[in-house]
Amino acid sequence: MLRPYLHQGRFMIDLSGKHIFIAGGSRGIGAASARMAASAGALVSINYARRADRAESLAAEITAAGGQAFAVQADVAEDGAMDRAMDAATERLGPLWGLVVSAGIFEGAWLQDMSTEFWDRTMAINVRGTFLAVRAAARHLRQAGRGGSIVIYTSTAGQRGSAEYSAYATSKGAQILFMRSMAKELAPDRIRVNCIAPAWTETEMAAPSLDALGREDVAKGFPLGRIGLPEDVAGATCFLLSDLAAFITGSTVTVDGGMDMRG
Repeated sequence: MLRPYLHQGRFMIDLSGKHIFIAGGSRGIGAASARMAASAGALVSINYARRADRAESLAAEITAAGGQAFAVQADVAEDGAMDRAMDAATERLGPLWGLVVSAGIFEGAWLQDMSTEFWDRTMAINVRGTFLAVRAAARHLRQAGRGGSIVIYTSTAGQRGSAEYSAYATSKGAQILFMRSMAKELAPDRIRVNCIAPAWTETEMAAPSLDALGREDVAKGFPLGRIGLPEDVAGATCFLLSDLAAFITGSTVTVDGGMDMRG
């Protein structure tokens, strides 16, 4: 029973032949998860909104390393776009096994400066986009009839709130409750749904804020003494996508270097 997960006497994650669709997979944590999933044997669909060059370059990198990858364009917040993208992806790489929702924005504004447009943009991409991606994936996973795994990237801000980033924190908290609802709703189809909540992570999206705060000062807030890396989140992602996590659903895995212990 354990043989698929053993390599030279050690446990390893096996995603062989599993088709994983990564919404927002062309950069940052999504790209790291695409690389790691492919290295574990997954067939990876890399969704992007605008940067075709990045998605196609990543797909070519994975293919050159012996994997299978497909870059597919879709705006996660556009109704029907995720359905069309997943239809194209499954036609290319076969039935879907998993979804990773990495698409999102991270923008800050104090309450008195926050426009309605700012609030609506955050909710459209982070919350509406998550709903549309999960709805599209659930259709494919149910059709395949093999169960599956959905992983949604939320944030520690969605667990504790965040001054100046209230719209972002609210959207991330909404993702957690949506995940828990979907975990209950999709369980009869053996589709697991979980969240990963990273703290500060070295990504292009977080770079301006980390620059403003000072990386050394931010790193001091982590008991493990460093800022998170995309690969830290990718490892947890591949675990949740794999059969090693077959009895885990409705959970939020916090990947924060121990920061939550400090309150």
